[in-house]
Amino acid sequence: MYYRSIYVIIVVLLFSKTIYCQPFSYPKDNPVELGKVKWLRDYNEALRLSKEKDLPIFILFQEVPGCANCTQFGNDVLSHPLVVEAIETCFIPLCIYNNKGGNDKAILDKFNEPSWNNPVVRIINHQEKDIVKRQADFRNVSKTVATIINALQSSGKEVDEYLTLLLQETSAIAENNTDEVYFSMYCFWTGEREIAALDGVLATEAGFMHGKEVVKVTYDKEKTSLDELAEKAKNKGCADQIYAPVNTNTKINVLPIAKYKKDHEDKYYLLKSPYKSIPMTELQKTKVNRAIAKGQDASLYLSPRQLAIFANKKANKNYTEFKMEDVWYQ
Repeated sequence: MYYRSIYVIIVVLLFSKTIYCQPFSYPKDNPVELGKVKWLRDYNEALRLSKEKDLPIFILFQEVPGCANCTQFGNDVLSHPLVVEAIETCFIPLCIYNNKGGNDKAILDKFNEPSWNNPVVRIINHQEKDIVKRQADFRNVSKTVATIINALQSSGKEVDEYLTLLLQETSAIAENNTDEVYFSMYCFWTGEREIAALDGVLATEAGFMHGKEVVKVTYDKEKTSLDELAEKAKNKGCADQIYAPVNTNTKINVLPIAKYKKDHEDKYYLLKSPYKSIPMTELQKTKVNRAIAKGQDASLYLSPRQLAIFANKKANKNYTEFKMEDVWYQ
C-alpha cells in the first residue's frame, strides 16, 4: 500500500497540470438520469475497450427520460464524485436505455432485462459474463459502492482505501446506524487526533459545550457501542466528561447535552495543511486530519482525482467546511 501511494503521487505530480485543467468535467448534456458519468452507448465498443484495457464493463440499464427512482439514482448515486471517479477509472462505463428500441433493445434482450424498469447495474467482463450479482437496489450510494468493491475484488483488482471508507460511511448512514456523543478533554485538537483512530468512528468535530472543549463524535452503532467508545477514549485521556442524551442505554455516567458551538479551527491539522483545498467526505477529513497530526501518509485515504488537486499549487481554497458533493463540480 505504501508503494502504491508513492506511485500515485508521482503520477499525479507529473500530470497534475493536465488533470487539474479539467479534473471534474462531466457531460453537461447528460440526461439527469445518467448523473455525471461519461457513458459509452455502444456495446461492441465497450467490449473492445474492456479487452484492450483489461477493465470490467459497468453497465447501467436505465430509463431515460425516467421515473422519480431513475432521476434520484442519477442525482444522488451517479453524481457522487467518488462513485463517478470509480466508475470512470476502474471500469468501462456503458449505458443501455431500457425504454428504447434498436441497439438498446437488442442488448436489453441479450441480458434478459425488463423494459421500462428501475435502474439496474450489471458488471461483466469482456467475455460478456457477470462477475458480480446483478444490482437492482438503487436506493442509496452504499449499494453501488458495495457492487463496485465486489467487482474489483472478483476481477483481481486492488480496492483503494477511499472506496473502503466510502462504503463504511454511506452504509452506516443508509442503515440509520449513526449516533453522536460528546467527549470533553483538555484539548479538542488532541481529541480529534486520537479518537479518529477508534473503530466505528465516522466523524469528529472540535467544539465547546458546558464551557469545556469537547469533540463531537459520530459513530456507527453496528461497529462499536457508546460504552466501548467511551472506554477507549478515556484510555487516551480524551473523555473527562461524556455528554449524551439522558435516555442513552449505557452503563457509564452520562451528563446531559447542552448548547454546542463548533470551533472555528475544527480539523486543526487538516486546516493548517495544503490538504485543506481538497473536497472530502467527513470520514476522509477525520482520517486525513489524524494522519497529518501523526506525521503519517494522508494520501492513502484519497482518490487519484483528489490527489490531483493536492498536487496543483494554485489550489488553495479551504474546503474543510463544505460537503464534498456541494463543491466538487464548481
